[in-house]
Amino acid sequence: MNAERVEALIAKLDRGEVRVAEPVDGDWRVNPEVQEAILEFFRLRQMEPQEVGPFEYHDKIPLKHDYEKLGVRVVPPAVARYGSFLSPGVVMMPSYVNIGAWVGPRTMVDTWATVGSGAQIGADVHLAGGVGIGGVLEPPGARPVIVEDGAFVGSRAILTEGVRVGAGAVIGPNVSLTSSVPIIDVTGDEPVEHRGFVPPRAIVVPGTRPKEFPAGTYQLACALIVGWRSESTDLKVSLNAALREHGLGG
Repeated sequence: MNAERVEALIAKLDRGEVRVAEPVDGDWRVNPEVQEAILEFFRLRQMEPQEVGPFEYHDKIPLKHDYEKLGVRVVPPAVARYGSFLSPGVVMMPSYVNIGAWVGPRTMVDTWATVGSGAQIGADVHLAGGVGIGGVLEPPGARPVIVEDGAFVGSRAILTEGVRVGAGAVIGPNVSLTSSVPIIDVTGDEPVEHRGFVPPRAIVVPGTRPKEFPAGTYQLACALIVGWRSESTDLKVSLNAALREHGLGG
């Protein structure tokens, strides 16, 4: 890919005209050319100093600008890199959004939350304090982390390896999900296991399950779907009620 094409694609990313991945017919379609452009952009750019008020940086990628024009609130010292897209109404507390990420309207990126390269965050999402959304750019074609509209991701939760969180789901504090961590629905008579996908409106908390090893039986991390967010109640009420019902809340 030539340099001119790379620059053009990164500029379109920054304006929200192209995305690393986008919803198509209920699923998500990855754009490998855009992922390749981001990787090539890193190779083409040179390190250079950047001064922002009293802060000094030394990096390859410029920072985003024109937040007032974009209709975005950015609280110092929050940082979004050029090539990320922030929709109108986004609020960034002191946090970080990397190149290729797309953040939907009215979403809150709370204090010390990070949104990794290429991650796709929907509208009306709350990424609570310290949430870690991993970046995925390679191999080209790999699905990034996706958090769909209206989801809530609790403090210190971690989502990596292309995990997809369905619309309206609630991820409890300290949940850690990868493509291989079991997400077990325990709300029915029999457990139902998912991997890499949280169903819409599911309420998910940390869990463990036993596994046999030569040295004995040990508990491995998993996640448990302990309830379903009610459409008739707000996020806080539905989360707290579900946790209390299962002996997990205060």
